[in-house]
Amino acid sequence: MSDKLSLVTGATGLLGSHIAEQLAGRGERVRVLVRPGNDTAFLAGLGVELVEGDLADPASLAPAVAGVDTVYHCAGRTTDWGTWNLFQEAVIDATGHLVDASKAAGVGRFLYVSSSRVYGRPKGAAPLTEETPLLQNLWWIWEYYPKAKLAAEELVRAFPGAWTIVRPTWIYGPRDRNTLPRIINTLKLGQARLVGSGENPLNLVYASDAADGVIRAATEPAAVGQVYNLSATETFTQRQFLDALADAAKQPRVTRRISYTLAFTVGLVVESVGKMLGVKRNLRITRHGVSLMASALRYSSDKARRELGWEATTPPLEGLQRTIAWYFSEGPGASAPVPAQSAA
Repeated sequence: MSDKLSLVTGATGLLGSHIAEQLAGRGERVRVLVRPGNDTAFLAGLGVELVEGDLADPASLAPAVAGVDTVYHCAGRTTDWGTWNLFQEAVIDATGHLVDASKAAGVGRFLYVSSSRVYGRPKGAAPLTEETPLLQNLWWIWEYYPKAKLAAEELVRAFPGAWTIVRPTWIYGPRDRNTLPRIINTLKLGQARLVGSGENPLNLVYASDAADGVIRAATEPAAVGQVYNLSATETFTQRQFLDALADAAKQPRVTRRISYTLAFTVGLVVESVGKMLGVKRNLRITRHGVSLMASALRYSSDKARRELGWEATTPPLEGLQRTIAWYFSEGPGASAPVPAQSAA
């Protein structure tokens, strides 16, 4: 076993769990920061060290970073819905607390998982690179997530040790307990629609591929002080994605369409009502969800291929099949009965 010790935050989530799994599989010493009460059964099975703490509580972080060589900071608010204060606390303040604790503990390397959403919505068909200007065309109200992630990036850049930032696109894979269940529930309720033509390619990256890219970025000396996009070159369309999910959920394939403009408007109305009612849970439809499904943006991972030797190797439909198999065997769908088919 390697003497190197890595700390992973967000290890009970999608990407963090895959990073912890791969590090442990390589024989490295892995410590994970978990909040009291979180389900840690999977992590315990990996044999990693569990340390309870909370990124909102700076005093609880000292035991987590003690003796750590590399921090993999994956935790953060993954939903696009919430007040600015929630994003401030869960993304910006949490990152600042961990950066400060890592600095005090003498951590040598800090890897931060940001998001491709920090680019905003640039116009044009060219793939977005790490040199693309950030936060373009963010004129929506309540568009807090990309702004919070970029503010957290700035805190990481101020870390006095070695740092690296990665910006994955939409991550999917086994142990996704957020996005996938929402889409499958929408299919089961017969509420899913193709946004636009449905032929737009989705910007997805399989979780284990993304984890490999993150680890490469955190261990490559030349990656210090660098930023990397992580996105799959081979992808599938919105229609192919929904067809595969519908087939697995034993639901009719989605044939009805809704224009992007109308879907966007519905998302705005739902968000507005959610604001008025003070809804805290994830909303079924949001403007971000609409843009995620129907966006024509593309992201270049050429820099990661050149400098890290990284490339997403999982064929997209194969990755989705693995994800669906997990969902219905071990995930939220394992105990949920499949309802009778309904019109889509």
